[in-house]
Amino acid sequence: MILYILYRIGYFLVNLLPLKFSYRLACAAADICCLFCAKDRRNVIDNLKTISGPGTPPGDLRRMARELYRNFAKYLVDFFRSEKVDEEYVKRFVKVEGARHLDSVLAEGKGAILLSAHIGNWELGGSVVSLIGYPASAVVLSHKNKKIKEFFNKRRLTGKLMPIEMGTSLKACYKLLASNRVLALLGDRDFTKNGLRFDFFGRKTLFPKGPAVFSYRLGAPIIPTLIVRQPDDTFLMTFEEPIRADSAKKEDEAVPELGRKCASIIESYVKKYPTQWYVFKDMWSKDE
Repeated sequence: MILYILYRIGYFLVNLLPLKFSYRLACAAADICCLFCAKDRRNVIDNLKTISGPGTPPGDLRRMARELYRNFAKYLVDFFRSEKVDEEYVKRFVKVEGARHLDSVLAEGKGAILLSAHIGNWELGGSVVSLIGYPASAVVLSHKNKKIKEFFNKRRLTGKLMPIEMGTSLKACYKLLASNRVLALLGDRDFTKNGLRFDFFGRKTLFPKGPAVFSYRLGAPIIPTLIVRQPDDTFLMTFEEPIRADSAKKEDEAVPELGRKCASIIESYVKKYPTQWYVFKDMWSKDE
């Protein structure tokens, strides 16, 4: 209940205050969280050390962790302001590159899987896709608290993104793709413990296999689609070239092969934007 109240307060404030002031206020709160949330801070620093390399000075890692917390706070500000995201907002704040890849994939008639990650502003990305003319649905993690779940899903719906809760998503995803629709999936964290293990920054970690399985079984190409914050707090959204499962191979061979390609693309973005990758848990298992 306390977390829900904090979300409601944050929602009220950022919709009352100017955007730039909301960002400054959020960054101040992020600095406090970074200082006092010791366990999460250690996890973030450990992740950043793996990304940046063991030779990275501790001071640089602490600076990067603080920047990551601030970027995440800005992400929350943007999410709470989802009612303000419309076509005019996209024109002013979002540069979109590579939309032709989505056009070409949809022309094939088998649906499109947009692969994203917990990087930049994936929630905004889903809204942008819908606002530029491609109504999108996304699989989302369900919150145990009913009020928080309803709060988050309402923000998504007002942002023109249709949420599909994880756990009840399988049939809905198949139906969407079979209808030549757009399905957005996050591909950097596996919550089922039944994923695929790949090298990620030189260490084994678990990735969800859903995107590769859907692509193989339905023939829907995967378009890596990432949206990242720029220094001036605008966004760059990129639709990468489609990647496809090898239909000539059996599923148990083709799915890991495609999943590895997905992991590699996500790794390239995390390497380029390490302080915009919002993972506050230890990403790499200790028993590699």
